[in-house]
Amino acid sequence: MKFRPLHDRVVVKRVEEDTKTKGGIIIPETAQEKPMQGKVIAVGPGGRDEAGKLTPIDVKKGDLVLFGKWSGTEVKIDGEDLLIMKESDIMGVLDK
Repeated sequence: MKFRPLHDRVVVKRVEEDTKTKGGIIIPETAQEKPMQGKVIAVGPGGRDEAGKLTPIDVKKGDLVLFGKWSGTEVKIDGEDLLIMKESDIMGVLDK
């Protein structure tokens, strides 16, 4: 199934972080925080301004982004855990 977000929404898949600290200590799953980084899976066409003109989204499919801890709505599509959030919930794009 394909999912296409509407307006200025973005679909993000969380990127799993290491379960081990730099010192070698393994962090149990119950003590881990949800990652705040993710890969953009799909983007909507953009939002509309007051004049009705389409404003394109700055992120694109494949971008690695940083977002707030409580951003977005968690959904499960084809057995995959994803987040749907507005573009304004994304803090920035991580460049390698």
